Amino acid sequence: MLAVTLGIALPARAFDLFAPTKAEISEATEAEEKAEKEEKGEIPPASEPLMLDFGFSSAHDAEEKTADPVADADEVLVVEEIQAPVAIPLALDLTEPTDDLWERIRNGFAMPNLMDGQTLSFQQYYQSHPEYLRRMVERSRLYLHHVVEELEKRNLPTEIALLPMVESAYNPLALSPARASGLWQFIPSTGKHYNLTQDWWRDERRDVLASTNAALDYLEYLYDLHGDWHLALASYNWGEGAVGRAIAKNAAQGLPTDFLSLTMPNETRQYVPKLQALKNILGNPEWMEKLALPAIPNTPYFHTLVVSTAMDVKRAAGFAGLSEQEFIALNPAHNRPVIQANTTLVLPADRVETFKAALEAHEGPLTSWQTYALRSGEQLKDVAPRFGISLADLKRVNGLSTRKVKPYPGLTLLVPDAAAKTAGKLDFSTVPVMPEEMREARRLETVRHTVKKGETLIAIARRYQVSVRDLTTRNHLSSSRIRPGMKLVVRQKNTPAAVVANKARAPTKTTRVAQTEGRGTKSRVVRHKVKQGDTLFSIARRYAVKVDDLRRWNRQAGGKVLKIGSDLTIRKDS
Repeated sequence: MLAVTLGIALPARAFDLFAPTKAEISEATEAEEKAEKEEKGEIPPASEPLMLDFGFSSAHDAEEKTADPVADADEVLVVEEIQAPVAIPLALDLTEPTDDLWERIRNGFAMPNLMDGQTLSFQQYYQSHPEYLRRMVERSRLYLHHVVEELEKRNLPTEIALLPMVESAYNPLALSPARASGLWQFIPSTGKHYNLTQDWWRDERRDVLASTNAALDYLEYLYDLHGDWHLALASYNWGEGAVGRAIAKNAAQGLPTDFLSLTMPNETRQYVPKLQALKNILGNPEWMEKLALPAIPNTPYFHTLVVSTAMDVKRAAGFAGLSEQEFIALNPAHNRPVIQANTTLVLPADRVETFKAALEAHEGPLTSWQTYALRSGEQLKDVAPRFGISLADLKRVNGLSTRKVKPYPGLTLLVPDAAAKTAGKLDFSTVPVMPEEMREARRLETVRHTVKKGETLIAIARRYQVSVRDLTTRNHLSSSRIRPGMKLVVRQKNTPAAVVANKARAPTKTTRVAQTEGRGTKSRVVRHKVKQGDTLFSIARRYAVKVDDLRRWNRQAGGKVLKIGSDLTIRKDS
């Protein structure tokens, strides 16, 4: 007779990732109470060992159907005795304060688990690369408590706190080939839609506070759209329009529409499994201990304060007793080595008072820089020696060192001020470098167009969404007559961020622009030809209008799928 005696009647599990179930707790408690009564003699000990049911009606049937249980050693079921677990409370209070931030995160896990082959593959990868995992976790120490606080304010699953590990490895200066930037990897257009400032001075896609708030806004919208966290995460990576089409395609074929059933790019297919793999590891204290992953205290790492006057990044770091690298890690949004007045600074919690005292005691100027607008005919090599800075440093400070930018009148430069020039003590070696997308935006502050054969001034004005009068004024034209080869200046009055957005929205073969006048006001009517992947939301976001207005202008029924190739009307005030 095949029988096994167990320490307690508790099922063994291949993966012990999360807290025991209520049934397991109940069984463990009953077994402990029974053993205690047997020791006291209150009940007689069990006379028969616990039998495991292998599908036979009785032990006698088992003996008959297994003539020789040891004839084939490979078919013998090997079982091991397991020890009773440490007693655990019958109820876990998830709201009870804890000193361990990881425990607080585990208590807030609320997404359904996704245990597929890719999840196990990434889990094995992370476990076999513990140094990478440790560096990523160590970087997260600065930001993780703030992210968890913001998630709990919105009652969102705390798995989202691990998402920047997938997006940027918790590096706020990360910049992807697709120009996605920051912890949450916003591309310029999505960042603009969520009101993240992107100008000559700052890029809030890298700002820890602003980008976290924007990312949670976006994720909340995506969850409301799909009602499914796996699909919401896929939309964050791939786009809600693409996920929506994949869902519609499966639904039309009578197929399931869950994450694992959809056809999607490999990057998106791997996106949720990567998050689940991190959840499995960081959700298991034993695994974290084996991998020597650092503990993080459940206390705020940083506090904020507003400075009312402009100051150098280098000087602000010194006031807080930080290196410039440590300061930029908490304040990574600055494109220039100067912090503008009335800016919120992020400082380690134990350095705020140090900063205040140093600022109060400081005498003299707080910044060593000034802005300078390039004049007509000036070259960068002429400006640099005038302000006591080398040409290479001038280019690097202004983010012009990695590409050739033709100087033009009005180009804004950051140069040493007179006092710094006289003192000659400026250190240019550690100033922040302007990221690629900001260099592109500044280059586009002045737009030039070479007239081609057959072009008219009206056609060029429509292409760049400016008036004919602006073109004639900016180029000192006495009439609207132009000739091939002429170079016209189209100087847009937008901020750099808006210039980038306008470039993305520049009219193409699928977009027609017309000028109309309403009563008392001027409005611009834009014709947009619907392309594959467009949604009402993405189109509204692109043109900075409301979805309801888009429906009203085009009489779109709620929820109606856009037809590829159809023309939409967008009205914008000018």
